[in-house]
Amino acid sequence: MTEIPVAPVDRIMRKAGASRVSEEAAKAMADELYEYCMKLGFQATKLAEHAGRKTVTEDDVKLA
Repeated sequence: MTEIPVAPVDRIMRKAGASRVSEEAAKAMADELYEYCMKLGFQATKLAEHAGRKTVTEDDVKLA
């Protein structure tokens, strides 16, 4: 179960060109987005720690 709401994912998929999106597809995309964001967040946190900071910055996220 993901913490990302399905409705915004549906809107993103429609903006990407999908004319229709099943609820199962939106849920699957939300799950994948959650996993990707977790990995990105972990990497960004490691970069901040390496720099001797507790705060994750925009640059950490971009570098991750």
